Amino acid sequence: MRRIALFLPNWIGDVVMATPAIRAVRARYPRARLVAVSKPYVAETLAGAPWFDDLVLWDKSGPPHRRFRAVLGRLMDERLDAAALFPNSFRTALLARLAGARQVVGFARYFRDPLLTKRLYPARGRDSRPKPSPVIDDYNKIVRLLDVPDPGRRMELFTTAADETAAERFWLRQGLNRVGTVVGLNPGGAFGASKHWPTDHFAELARQFASRRSTAVVVLCGPAEKAEAIRIAERAGGAAVIPLAGEELSIGLTKAIVRRLSLLVTTDSGPRHFAAAFDVPVVSLFGPTHIEWTETHFPKAVHLQHKLPCGPCQRRTCPEGHHRCMTELGVAEVANAAMGLLERFPSGLEVRHVG
Repeated sequence: MRRIALFLPNWIGDVVMATPAIRAVRARYPRARLVAVSKPYVAETLAGAPWFDDLVLWDKSGPPHRRFRAVLGRLMDERLDAAALFPNSFRTALLARLAGARQVVGFARYFRDPLLTKRLYPARGRDSRPKPSPVIDDYNKIVRLLDVPDPGRRMELFTTAADETAAERFWLRQGLNRVGTVVGLNPGGAFGASKHWPTDHFAELARQFASRRSTAVVVLCGPAEKAEAIRIAERAGGAAVIPLAGEELSIGLTKAIVRRLSLLVTTDSGPRHFAAAFDVPVVSLFGPTHIEWTETHFPKAVHLQHKLPCGPCQRRTCPEGHHRCMTELGVAEVANAAMGLLERFPSGLEVRHVG
């Protein structure tokens, strides 16, 4: 039996973008033992997926059983035939080689070339830096080194029964089963403050949506964005703008809520890819980041970005101190894009709930 380890990306959205590659590995090797090696904070992204036989959590600053030495022991016990490295770190390549994997495939970056048995090289621009190109395509190229056919770009996620139950309780308690269109707003993002769209902009957008007949708004959030979600709802006013902040928050609950939406408006963050994976139309707001890195060619997506000479800078905070790439992205432009998607893909006319 073939034994393969897939080292998952370190960002939630990147894990979603890796799902075509993961699915293709499982399809190519249906009888193989497939092991995911993952950071704990992204592991829940793939909860409910049928692809893996085991999950190894790896956290260099976590409890002893999740640190390098313990994870190395787990992987040595697996007697790996191959390891595919979605992250570009030296440490992942070292771990895979020390574990005895016969094949170790990934991109040759951060001086790890000698540790890879098959390697890819990133495209570079005139300044010799990696040229912005879709990460989803890079992940597909990595698994093709394992004799896997082209995975395509269709992302896919799953939910668990517990998350569906929690989402359905929220849906019914808030009366969302009685409205035709539920729009989600996602103001958060782990990257940094530079991706943030102003609170008042989100509040005004929520107010415009909520003024529409038979439309409600759910403001998504993670644990660090509870206060922000509440502020948006308070400034928007009206019972039809509902923050998720009062729930027991988790990646799984967010997935199950996004799956029920008619439309999502979001910063460039993980839930943007949840929408695409569940075939939900999505408007993504870009500021400091290159759209090309996370382009997935989802046909129900609109990307908005206010171009400036100083960007995209890829910085976590605005180096110029003005943050104009996000503050000057107007509510009217976002609202028009969102309404256009609702007209083109009127799934909101059907009540999206389970049970």
